[in-house]
Amino acid sequence: MDEVTRDIQGDIPWCMLFADDVVLVDDSRTGINRKLELWRQTLESKGFRLSRTKTEYMMCGFSTTRCEEEEVSLDGQVVPQKDTFRYLGSMLQEDGGIDEDVNHRIKAGWMKWRQASGILCDKRVPQKLKGKFYRTAVRPAMLYGAECLPTKRRHVQQLGVAEMRMLRWMCGHTRKDRVRNDDIRDRVGVAPIEEKLVQHRLRWFGHIQRRPPEAPVHSGRLKRAENVSREGGVDRI
Repeated sequence: MDEVTRDIQGDIPWCMLFADDVVLVDDSRTGINRKLELWRQTLESKGFRLSRTKTEYMMCGFSTTRCEEEEVSLDGQVVPQKDTFRYLGSMLQEDGGIDEDVNHRIKAGWMKWRQASGILCDKRVPQKLKGKFYRTAVRPAMLYGAECLPTKRRHVQQLGVAEMRMLRWMCGHTRKDRVRNDDIRDRVGVAPIEEKLVQHRLRWFGHIQRRPPEAPVHSGRLKRAENVSREGGVDRI
């Protein structure tokens, strides 16, 4: 796909291509229609076809500028507008929030936990081994892409609550047993998810610092830092 579409690819973030998943960005519906038609013609001239059923668009409401009434269409077929859509495992929202993404990550963690519940809830399995399994298979699903999320305190709290429910069930306890969270964590050897979130951010911060100044990721990092600061997000970097 990279080779086929090399002549029509734009600069990041106006055009993002991962395998056969394509994201086109523009500041108007007219521009999006023009780009869609260009991609359609280019791909179909080489034997490919843009999916009419999977193609959708989202209008970001970051400004109060009134948008034109023109609809987004692909080869005469109207493209549906969505409030959120999923791309590369992340949920994107039209208002730039991450509530849907955090909920999606928590659901992904629970799905992994349920798949392994036969091990994690087995009383014959040592609790330290359960904790190691959790750190290896479950928590990465909850923290996928978290190093780039402008999390607020309520998002971190949501992740922490979900994690503690999993750890308590692993140990055979409920909140009615009145066992302290720290005691549960000591038994399974699992650090708070907030600490792991900070570690992920620090590691990603190091990767960014080692990139050349002209790399697109630097401008994105600065914009995100401004948004986090303005919205009172949790950022301990």
